[in-house]
Amino acid sequence: MPERIVELPTHWRRRVAIDRIEPDVDGGRFPVKRVRGDEVVIEADIVCDGHDELDCRLHVRHGDSGQWTDMPLVCTGNDRWRASFIADRIGGWNFFVTARVDAFATWRRDLGRRMEAPDAAAELPLELAAGARIVEAAAHAAPPAIAEEISQFAVRLRGPVWREALADPRLATLVSRYADRRDETRLEPVRTIWVDRARARFSSWYELFPRSWATEPGAHGTLADVADRLDYVARMGFDVLYLPPIHPIGTSFRKGQNNALAAGPDDVGSPWAIGGVDGGHTAIHPQLGTFADFERLRSRAEALGMELALDLAVQCSPDHPWVREHPEWFRRRADGSIRYAENPPKKYQDIVPFDFACPAWEALWQALLEVVLFWVGEGVKIFRVDNPHTKPFAFWEWLIAEVRRDHPDVLFLSEAFTRPKTMFRLAKLGFTQSYTYFTWRTGKEETADYLTEVTTPPLADCFRPAFWPNTPDILHATLQEGGRPMFEVRLALAALSVGTWGIYGPAMELLEAEPSKPGSEEYLD
Repeated sequence: MPERIVELPTHWRRRVAIDRIEPDVDGGRFPVKRVRGDEVVIEADIVCDGHDELDCRLHVRHGDSGQWTDMPLVCTGNDRWRASFIADRIGGWNFFVTARVDAFATWRRDLGRRMEAPDAAAELPLELAAGARIVEAAAHAAPPAIAEEISQFAVRLRGPVWREALADPRLATLVSRYADRRDETRLEPVRTIWVDRARARFSSWYELFPRSWATEPGAHGTLADVADRLDYVARMGFDVLYLPPIHPIGTSFRKGQNNALAAGPDDVGSPWAIGGVDGGHTAIHPQLGTFADFERLRSRAEALGMELALDLAVQCSPDHPWVREHPEWFRRRADGSIRYAENPPKKYQDIVPFDFACPAWEALWQALLEVVLFWVGEGVKIFRVDNPHTKPFAFWEWLIAEVRRDHPDVLFLSEAFTRPKTMFRLAKLGFTQSYTYFTWRTGKEETADYLTEVTTPPLADCFRPAFWPNTPDILHATLQEGGRPMFEVRLALAALSVGTWGIYGPAMELLEAEPSKPGSEEYLD
């Protein structure tokens, strides 16, 4: 019977296994989130058959090019290995772990043990020769000058000065640097870390509608009015001023007061019905002011230690220029008419959604990216994204990555009041911060449980919660019924529980608590 020849893959020679790497998000599919200045701690279970010494190393670099920096991992007990580095620059970082059997360290350890045996002197020449061979093997991978230095160490190990040679730290350094690594185990895939600026973790948001900030009752407020009164917001300690859409508002199917289907002659409509005769997503509503007014507000905020956050609503009014210029980007009904937005039973006839599955989807994606880059060019570095869970996951992963390519300091807040796993997925895709269920966690135990959930790894490695007691369209029953004490409690819990929190300012300050109708969570007026 012929001899059976089995070809085994070379990686089966590797004796070391690397398990339970932390931090880690879905096996390296998504980056871990950190903030500039953090000590990034990397841990892993690293095991080997037998009792050999191991050489375990962490390899780190900033960006996708450049040199890797490596450092030793240290065993903290129970085969758990640890190393850390300081993430001193924003942007993407890469890391991986390697581990190998350290033949030289194993030999040196065992030599010390053998020297305690009664017959140590007789065995010493053989043991020193074995060590010298390990050292000589390292010389083969070294450049000529270093190889000669390593070879001299091997000679000394065979002679009477072997103790001095062995005690020289240079020997261990050189042998480790040029050791044979063909059977080294390497963690795959390379893990990534996205490092943000500090405001990604710590920020306090104040939301307002500029049109409500006029100096005279009944007048339409402007960006200039907000700039003149911004000291008031800054004195309360807020560092992010969030503005809902400031773009032209459509007139078709414009909603009236309290969501009335028929608008009166003086009704200004919903800011989220974006686009009209005065432009679309890269225009400013004429009643709010000009780009000069916008720059004055942005500069004033910066002088006060604040930043502007703009709303990014990926939708249009029927009057948006894109509806006329690119009708192929929008959803249609069976009769060919454009489909308006719905969240049954709610209908939003003044808003039309995009068709992300249309044949021209690439042009649509590019146009939306250009909107974000336009406002980045105007000095905006924070975007609150409206309903991102109703757009494709792939779109957000692509858009955020494209923006960060040249602008790694841009932050994105996800406004996705949806299923928890969907909220978490959006965070993995790149959203810097996320709205949460804090508004609806009102009991002591459920609040404590939720706080623990969203601040504990592994979820906390990718999901940064933002706690909001209220928003322009969320007035929880606790605020309707609890009076001033409940407003104070909810505000304090939001501000002190996690790093990012915010309020719809005027309603919170004025203790607005009247719903649009009994049982509703929407504000009246």
